[in-house]
Amino acid sequence: MKLKVKQASVLVERGDITDWEVDAIVNAANSTLAMGTGVAAAIKRKGGVIIEEDAMRQGPIEVGEAVLTTAANLPATHVIHAAALGPDLKADATKIGAATKSALQLAEKHRITSIAFPALGTGVGGFPPAKAADAMVTTVLDHLKGGTSSLKRVVFVLYQDEAYKAFTDVLKHLGGVQ
Repeated sequence: MKLKVKQASVLVERGDITDWEVDAIVNAANSTLAMGTGVAAAIKRKGGVIIEEDAMRQGPIEVGEAVLTTAANLPATHVIHAAALGPDLKADATKIGAATKSALQLAEKHRITSIAFPALGTGVGGFPPAKAADAMVTTVLDHLKGGTSSLKRVVFVLYQDEAYKAFTDVLKHLGGVQ
């Protein structure tokens, strides 16, 4: 699934976010920036512990904020750690939307042209993929429509079938695709 928004392409793809060659991948972080489970653990396992060390030096952060680190041994150049979870490890649409927005703002600050997002808050956070998709896709489309952006490619990289279907459905609906 692909949608064009101004000069950017927004895509929904199935796969492992740690394999993506983009300027930045987004880590579904908690506010402490410790990388213990889910997407974070996969990033640390494949990219190296230096990613977590770099993140933890910049934390803790508030839920909804984001920090940028090296991607070490990953194909991506950077990891943006977007805190969609607090110490209670509970996610909701507001937290997910804020974390997505912070990741996009950080991408703009660093003139990033390609970024890959996982389904924030749907793993440990236990938030339904369809609701996470709605919050994230809405935030991305609003950002891209809102003015000039350095972003040329935004990819939602989903590991699980339920999340892939949810993000595809939401992008079709919000993008006006029949």
